[in-house]
Amino acid sequence: MSTQRDGWICSFALLFCAASLPMLAKASLLQELGPQEYFSSLQAGRASLAFFSRSASPGAQPFLEQIENSVEALQDYGISVVKVNCPKEDTSRYCGKENALRKAYLFRGNMLLREFPTDALFDVNSIVANVLFALLFNEVKYVETMADLQNIENSLKGKSNMVFAYVPATGTAEHRAVMEAAFVYGTAHQFVLTTEATLMKDPGYDDPDVSSARLLFCHCQQVPELAQPCRRTPMEQPVTLLNVHRHLKLMGAPLVTEVAEDPEKVSTVHLQLGLPLVFILSQKETYEADRRTAEFVAWQLLGKAGVAILHRDAVDLNVLLRSNVALKMPHEGVPIKYLVLEDTDEVISLVEDKSKLEQIQEDKDEEEEDEKENDNQDIQDDQVVEAVSRDRKRELPLEQILTLTEETFPSAMLDPARLVVLFYASWEAVSLAVLRSYVEVTDHLQGTEGVLLSKVNCWDWPGVCTKENVTQFPTIRIYQKGGRALTYDGMLGSEELASFIVLSQVSCPLKLATVEEAEGYLRGELPPELSSYRHASVLGVFSKATSAAREAFLEAGSSLSGHVTLGMYFEDDALALSRKYAVSPPALLLARSGDGSVEGIALSKQSAQDIVHMIRHELLDTFPEITVQNLPRYLQLGRPFLIMFSNGDIGQMESEELLKLAKRRPRRAFVTCWLNLKNTPVGHGILKTYFTTLPSLPVLVWVNLHAGGQVFAFPPGRSVTETNVLSWLEKLKAGSEIPSSTLSEEDWKPPLPAYNFLQMMETAVPEFTLRASYGRGDPQEPQPPGSSEEKAPIREEQPEEPGVAAEKGQSPGRDLRGTAPRLAGREKRHSEL
Repeated sequence: MSTQRDGWICSFALLFCAASLPMLAKASLLQELGPQEYFSSLQAGRASLAFFSRSASPGAQPFLEQIENSVEALQDYGISVVKVNCPKEDTSRYCGKENALRKAYLFRGNMLLREFPTDALFDVNSIVANVLFALLFNEVKYVETMADLQNIENSLKGKSNMVFAYVPATGTAEHRAVMEAAFVYGTAHQFVLTTEATLMKDPGYDDPDVSSARLLFCHCQQVPELAQPCRRTPMEQPVTLLNVHRHLKLMGAPLVTEVAEDPEKVSTVHLQLGLPLVFILSQKETYEADRRTAEFVAWQLLGKAGVAILHRDAVDLNVLLRSNVALKMPHEGVPIKYLVLEDTDEVISLVEDKSKLEQIQEDKDEEEEDEKENDNQDIQDDQVVEAVSRDRKRELPLEQILTLTEETFPSAMLDPARLVVLFYASWEAVSLAVLRSYVEVTDHLQGTEGVLLSKVNCWDWPGVCTKENVTQFPTIRIYQKGGRALTYDGMLGSEELASFIVLSQVSCPLKLATVEEAEGYLRGELPPELSSYRHASVLGVFSKATSAAREAFLEAGSSLSGHVTLGMYFEDDALALSRKYAVSPPALLLARSGDGSVEGIALSKQSAQDIVHMIRHELLDTFPEITVQNLPRYLQLGRPFLIMFSNGDIGQMESEELLKLAKRRPRRAFVTCWLNLKNTPVGHGILKTYFTTLPSLPVLVWVNLHAGGQVFAFPPGRSVTETNVLSWLEKLKAGSEIPSSTLSEEDWKPPLPAYNFLQMMETAVPEFTLRASYGRGDPQEPQPPGSSEEKAPIREEQPEEPGVAAEKGQSPGRDLRGTAPRLAGREKRHSEL
């Protein structure tokens, strides 16, 4: 049978070509043989349909016409048709009896398979349908009861899929179409046929039209348990051979296609068969969620459209990262449409409702202008946004950074390594800027063991960020198994962050057991983790009588972990150690990096907060170079600035004189510092604010930002010496000098206020949250109180700016969380926030 089946499959392919060939004047293909000649010509395994007739047989002519018309169709399946002319004197079984002449006989080889009354073979469709049905009686199951159907379905679960067809009667065109398809696909699927309309009254299908044939594809192969029903995909088109062939082709195609190339070049079986292709746009960190979403959508659109996952990371798409869905139509020349859709319902509706495609096209020009205007406004509002916009196509090497989700975050917390987590929102400009610095941290930490860098996109996984109480983006924390989390609150540059991660590896404070260890610590002998780290070291020295101060120092060390290196010594000989540096316990011993000297400082105030403030103050440089990174530390002191602006390194004489001034004057009076315009170009803007015209450099300036905002310039032409500067400062104090300018009293605030992103996401749920959609028979999830069923309009997005979003509380795989950024819609523009 299998050998002959191959021949039928080949001839089936020819069937479709034959319809397109011009009709030629054809000679009769019906063979006419005598009985003996016919039986001697039968070949083993080959089927033939024979009609025995006498030349004078009454009423045979109409039937012979239908038989002759069916010859070509049956030959496509390797079945020969023969008219056997019976001599009058023949009294054999097939020729001798009159009732035998009213039948047609189907043979395989010389074995009779079936007798057909001629009135059952009334046209070509009935002849082909009945003959094929008889040949496949062991392969196409006929069922009459629901129990029979269920038994067959159960036997196929985990093994094969089932094609279940209902035809109102056998011998019809629909019956023929099913049987012809069974010859081609019978080895791939189990075909089941019924003429019982009651079997179509399944609870999952309301009011079936039993007046016409129907076909269902039952997906049983992937069903692992008997109790689980096979998912059914009905064929919505009429039951014709071409439609059945098309439907089974679609059922055999991959449920979801993976695409890592230009979508314009993608061709799938769906496009070839005239159906649209829906792309779910994905990226590496959200792939698993996007895969589940794509599979859910694919099941809902099975037979109506194809679904593919388009990997953004592998394709340079010149489109908004807010776009989460793309639609490719099968018509040549129609451009791919990139859209922002709120939930899977909208994706399904988009394919099923053709009018929505027209709506997209009509809104296209208007959306382009609106997006262009609003995005330009965003860039003008924030320099960070502008920088990210300029650099938006730069690919970041994220391979060494672990991406965490709701599923993987708990297990990552159990890792013995120190887990560094960047909580961010991938559509938000500051987060993207910090993500680039975060990538650079991997270079700084090369060779550092026991540290694992990771990231969590809070717009995709808000549940993780809510649980960790992360409400501001970006937030960086370090988790140690069994220990508390450290939140980084410093500058978000790569060097500062790398330093924090390295320092956090070491206990703060380090408890030193001997005087030798304490002296070595002050000389810079640090743990191996800090071998490449150079910073001032602070040692707390305590006697047994100063337990309260010691506990406060321990608490202060916990607050300063990651920012400084602290040591602690409280053994019996602590008093001798402190006296060596002219202080008595409790005291701090400060050893500056590269200085070699140790300064003793008495702990006059012994609360943890006071100790933290004192340590931070003492670690400030005596004569610092002001940079963007360290300026906030010195501004927090609330003191006037005596600052030397230079276009490069300042002269040795000026440096020595100002250093002497900084060391001599009470350190709490003002900040003596300098700013190199080559290292910190923003200094040009500062000078232009201070003076009408840019002064010649170097220039020494006194400015009190915290009281009056008056700016004074050291007289040009006078040498910068300690004596001259002190004399000038006395004149300023006396009010005998005229300020060069006075700064306005407006507050120095960030261009945008901070706001609670997660709260914004929660309030956006009714209109903008990605809601799940459910197919027939799926359990319904409860709607959140106050949720709106009204859908946001479908919008087409144009290439411009990145973004990503997700929904809090969504069931996995039922939303567009992966790349569906919403920034609470266009009602909250960046400029307004």
